[in-house]
Amino acid sequence: MSKSVAVVGAGPGLGQAVARRYAREGYAVALIARRRESLDALAAELTHAGATAHAIAADLSSEEAVPQLAEQIRAEVGNLDAIYYGPSVRGYVPVVDLTADQLRELMPLAVYSLVDLVHEFLPHMLSQRKGTILAAAAASAVQGMPNLAGTAVLAAQRNYLQALQAKVTDQGVYVGRLYIGAVIEHSAFHAQQEAARAAGQPVMDMPVVDPAHLADLLWTMQSANDEHEVLYPKDLLAR
Repeated sequence: MSKSVAVVGAGPGLGQAVARRYAREGYAVALIARRRESLDALAAELTHAGATAHAIAADLSSEEAVPQLAEQIRAEVGNLDAIYYGPSVRGYVPVVDLTADQLRELMPLAVYSLVDLVHEFLPHMLSQRKGTILAAAAASAVQGMPNLAGTAVLAAQRNYLQALQAKVTDQGVYVGRLYIGAVIEHSAFHAQQEAARAAGQPVMDMPVVDPAHLADLLWTMQSANDEHEVLYPKDLLAR
């Protein structure tokens, strides 16, 4: 029986690249995002290439969606061998304008749904003494940024994953985190940046990265099983 992975946040950019990478490695892929249309197109692409892929539309901005999502995942691909969690958390709020209500609104997608999803599938991984939990997020999870203050919720996610890593690594479950300080090609943010550039408007001075490169990096993290946290670019905190 093939291994299975849930790609949470399988939208344009990194999520789709991760799905393609795992499909290429023979995993059955559960594709999860809010919009069904793009998921169906990606599932058809992967299926045409010989992979097993299933599209599941779910809005994880409410953790109440997790039990039904877990049931759908099991119905399509069984208990998971790997979880990739990378939904876009839009925290573009200046720190002086940030409110507690805004953070409360962002917490379910950043933290609560991840915790509940892990709670659903971690017991199987522990029983097999093998499994993978990967997350990718903005660099502001590691270093606070004054105009991305809403992404403080990603720091809470990072703390949870660090604690999880400390608990389950010796039980065969790998927990890895990738933090990205670059514009990801084909992402919605990349499209916004290019539109602004074309209109002669100022854009952020950031490197641009191919999502396939990041997906390869995530796969290498899992395969090598030696680094639990990776920054891209490597000199991210020195910038």
